[in-house]
Amino acid sequence: MLRRLADDRELNLSDLAAPLEMTFPAASKHVRVLERANLVQRRVVGRSHLCRLDAKPLKEVADWTETYRRAWERSLGLLDDLLEDLKRAEATTDEGPGNNK
Repeated sequence: MLRRLADDRELNLSDLAAPLEMTFPAASKHVRVLERANLVQRRVVGRSHLCRLDAKPLKEVADWTETYRRAWERSLGLLDDLLEDLKRAEATTDEGPGNNK
């Protein structure tokens, strides 16, 4: 549903649910969950329920996770460097004089 709404346009609930082969009540229930998460805004015009994506909360989550992604990349980079150093040290030790391998 979010992907279909990402085109920055409103879709009525029936059109939104159609490719997902959902009933109107099931689609409405899904949209209510997305509304509670502040990801979708719904307005009713006559009998039509028009839905629009509010991507701002997704951007906030993406920004928040980006901080952790960078921290993990740094940590994993340091771990990778350490493992490479250990491999080189082991290779040097294995090649040393008196090695009976």
